[in-house]
Amino acid sequence: MSNYQSAPAFLVRSEPAAGRRVPDRRLLTGRSHRIPGEVVVASPDFQPTAYASHRDNEGAQKLIALRHAVEYHILRGTLAAFDRLSFGGARRLATVLAQMWWWVDYRRRRVAQSNILRCGIESDPRRARALAHRSVHHMGLVAIESLRSSEILDDDRWREHVRMEIAPDVLEVLEDPDRGLIMASGHFGNWEIAAQLLSRYKPVAGITRKMNNPRVEDLVQRRKPRYRFHPIPKYAADPRRFMTVLESGEILALLTDQYAHSRGMDVEFFGHPASTHTTAAMLHLVTKAPLCFASCRRTAPMRFELTTSPLIEHPPSGKKKQDVYAILSTINRHLEAVIRQAPEQYVWGHRRWRDLST
Repeated sequence: MSNYQSAPAFLVRSEPAAGRRVPDRRLLTGRSHRIPGEVVVASPDFQPTAYASHRDNEGAQKLIALRHAVEYHILRGTLAAFDRLSFGGARRLATVLAQMWWWVDYRRRRVAQSNILRCGIESDPRRARALAHRSVHHMGLVAIESLRSSEILDDDRWREHVRMEIAPDVLEVLEDPDRGLIMASGHFGNWEIAAQLLSRYKPVAGITRKMNNPRVEDLVQRRKPRYRFHPIPKYAADPRRFMTVLESGEILALLTDQYAHSRGMDVEFFGHPASTHTTAAMLHLVTKAPLCFASCRRTAPMRFELTTSPLIEHPPSGKKKQDVYAILSTINRHLEAVIRQAPEQYVWGHRRWRDLST
């Protein structure tokens, strides 16, 4: 067997005419290529002329760079406009941009309507469409509130803008610098504001995924108020990164309501099984770190209500799957309850169920 034939199967494809395996398009030369996390050795007799030339590859890279530059300058100009406007003006501009996005992103619009109907929040398709429309406007407000949050949170009168209803047993953990806390939530209300508020008690760590455009990613990260919030890469080499946060007495904030593919567990959400990330439940069972649910609902422009559940306690029974399912069910019930209070403040555009024909 040659060096090339020993490469992972997903990096090669068949060539029926020649009856032999040839490299994927990523292997454009006869030299060895290293892809992060993978080791691939190209075939010594591989001929690059069988695929796109280097010139074509360079052309594609230039197009990507051009697209990234355009996206960056559009966002930078938009943020500059927001900075010059009053908060009321910025809200109106955000609403206009959200309206444009509503008409452009047909697929997410259909997904949102389907999710709303499936959950039973609305039974009439026209009312479901109207609710999905308001949800898109809500996302525009989330962006503006997060970028301009320092206008209220840096002020000594920040409590005039926020009402906090934290369960007594959760507050006890927040005020203990030696105890970590797992805080589960969903894409409801303004989760960015929630993290900034909670960081007044202790540092908050949250999972993030970098944007595909590195220039936009850098701009957004520089503009976001951080306080004592620090991001954890979604894909990182350190498997103990979550435990390290808890051992340091910090808050680990987890948004649990996105589709988890085959890695998750099917748990009821609005009466329908949905693949749910198990991280919060597993960490609670393994580390014994306290766990609660939290949400941050908008009550008026730049005014919020931050609430938490009491600590979610589930002593291990020795049956791991049943324990994880029970904890995730509790988290989902808390999320359902806050969504019913203000369904327009939930991000319905996620494909929570992948069997929907949208």
